[in-house]
Amino acid sequence: MADTDAEARRYHQGQLAVTVADFLVSVVLLIAWLRTGAAKALAGALAGWLGAPAVVVAAMVVAVGGSSVVLTFPLDVVGGFLLPRRAGLLDQPFRGWLADKAKMFAVGGVLGLAAAELVYALLAWSPGWWWLWSAAILAAGGVLLTAVLPVWLVPLFYRLTPLEDPALRARLLALAARAGVDAAEVSVADLSRKGRTANAAVVGLGRTRRILVGDTLLRSFPPEEVEVVLAHELAHHARGHLTQGLIVQCMLLLAMLGLTHRALAAWTPTLGLVGPADPAGLPLLALILTGLGLAATPITAAWSRRLEREADASALEVTRAPGAFVSAMERLGQLNLAERRPNRLKELLFATHPSLEERIAVGRAAGERLAGAA
Repeated sequence: MADTDAEARRYHQGQLAVTVADFLVSVVLLIAWLRTGAAKALAGALAGWLGAPAVVVAAMVVAVGGSSVVLTFPLDVVGGFLLPRRAGLLDQPFRGWLADKAKMFAVGGVLGLAAAELVYALLAWSPGWWWLWSAAILAAGGVLLTAVLPVWLVPLFYRLTPLEDPALRARLLALAARAGVDAAEVSVADLSRKGRTANAAVVGLGRTRRILVGDTLLRSFPPEEVEVVLAHELAHHARGHLTQGLIVQCMLLLAMLGLTHRALAAWTPTLGLVGPADPAGLPLLALILTGLGLAATPITAAWSRRLEREADASALEVTRAPGAFVSAMERLGQLNLAERRPNRLKELLFATHPSLEERIAVGRAAGERLAGAA
């Protein structure tokens, strides 16, 4: 156990170092685009060559975003491939990992381009209220993405097949019914094709809601532990966590874009830009949003930890299987190389889940309460 804890600590320290380096490289690059005048020169040349503002914005997104992808790609390889492979979390060959990375870049690039085109169109159309319109449309887009996730996005990265074990399928659907969650089907995702990590999820909204179970979970966990892991995921839907999360994200997005509006108005003239809608200001917009996103991270992390604690409590209440909960947490911690006791400051700033040690303690306390009531 001590060796596993030390290994997990080393792995997460390495990942944190890569994340910090990636952030710093991205920020320095955006500052360089602005301070050297490269963004202004390129936008001016593109305006002469291409003419249409929307096409200029698209070209600027490709140039600025592409430069970031190129410079941070070595860090992506270290954090996404080398460190997980050295830790035994990833078995996928580099070619397969690269293909998945290309898909992520393609999806992220299309969504990022659409968001940039929307923002700049609204900046030109409604300079005083673009941030409000943008927040509303982007929030609606977030809801749409949540709904189509199991239908369009997950199959890009995992093969999904129906759960073949009829007894386990009936057991999991019965669990969903007890939790008050309607699920269209139970599918198995081939996580083992890429590594050893195990998990389950409930994704989608309404008619697109699906129960997804990793094949690694089915192979490594007994049915009662699979059930308690899934009960946690079902609790997020049963308790309205997705709706709450979307509302919180919408409020943060509104606040961030409102502050961005003020920052653009204040800093655009000092950089010699024509106005906030000038495509040459794209690196400035990205820099402001990056800083605000970092500032909001502790808020979103704390909110996420609160929801995860609620989901743990609900899973224990629905299954009344604290022993299975504790053993599942132990097994997940080992397979996924989770830190039992992460650095307290790092946990407060970045952790989206309570520590493994805290979750196990909650399960043991629930077991003591049940034993005392018997």
